[in-house]
Amino acid sequence: MENKLIFSQERNISSAFIDSSLKMGIAQTVLMIQDNLTECFNMLDCDGIIYRERYNAFWVFTKSKIHFEKRPSWRQKIDASTFPIDNAGFKTHVNTVLRDKDGSVLITANQEACVLDLEKHRPVRITNLNYPKEGFPEAVFDEPFERFDSDFTEEDFKYEQVIRSQHIDMSHHMNNIEYIKLALNVFTDDFLLAHEPDSLEVHYTGESKEGQTLRVYSRTKDSSTQIIIKESDRSVFEMKIVFK
Repeated sequence: MENKLIFSQERNISSAFIDSSLKMGIAQTVLMIQDNLTECFNMLDCDGIIYRERYNAFWVFTKSKIHFEKRPSWRQKIDASTFPIDNAGFKTHVNTVLRDKDGSVLITANQEACVLDLEKHRPVRITNLNYPKEGFPEAVFDEPFERFDSDFTEEDFKYEQVIRSQHIDMSHHMNNIEYIKLALNVFTDDFLLAHEPDSLEVHYTGESKEGQTLRVYSRTKDSSTQIIIKESDRSVFEMKIVFK
């Protein structure tokens, strides 16, 4: 019997989701996973619009971790399934698995999220909201999140970016996917064409607004690159990407 907490749909890898390799881009992968989660939460009657209207609260996605087996290609049709795997009171974890039409796993992901009060920005206990409390499907990805280095110096500085209006999302802060794009800009297009991603982990550590200047730092060791984005001395985003 199919678990009612699992949201599944066919997704098409359109031109909006590819990079210059004609495969689904790294940032676009996170976008699709995040979008599928939003639709899953809508099915479960607990998405951001519902929480704002009923509880004066909003979702915050704090961490994401993704494993790439194979990136789907432009015009390929895939199946995307998303489902919560726990309810830990003040946070939840949500898995997504992308499969090709033969059922082979392409990409797996785990996202961590919490709910904040809209006015005070204080954590709200999810167990007090309309959110699943039991009957969770078996996890496809429950690997723990890592602790990243924080000792970046000016020797690791790469470039800076002023936040513009098109970087802003519905919360009037920098959009999560825009952080990932800024982080990926430390690599050249030629490098990304020559290297396939193996894993990606991102931590959203702060908020930033239109008009602020972000500074991007990165450090590479072997096949792994860590990236941190700061606003003044404050970390707002951290990322680690490993290439095959």
